[in-house]
Amino acid sequence: MSINKSFQGLPKIVQFILLIIPGLNWWVEIIVRVSAFCNKQGGIGQVILAIIPITGVILGYIDLIYVLVKGRLVLTR
Repeated sequence: MSINKSFQGLPKIVQFILLIIPGLNWWVEIIVRVSAFCNKQGGIGQVILAIIPITGVILGYIDLIYVLVKGRLVLTR
């Protein structure tokens, strides 16, 4: 089981807590996206993976809203 699937399997409140904390959401972004990229390689995944070190915290807050609405991170299927 990949880390991406494990993250999606967590209760929404735990996902929310992991993504609301400013430094932690950056690490969660990197770990979950690398796991999603390793399982499914795609062009858009490479782009997102490349910009996470620069905009990880901002993307983390976008993902926070997306997780509350959809239950997963943006562009990780």
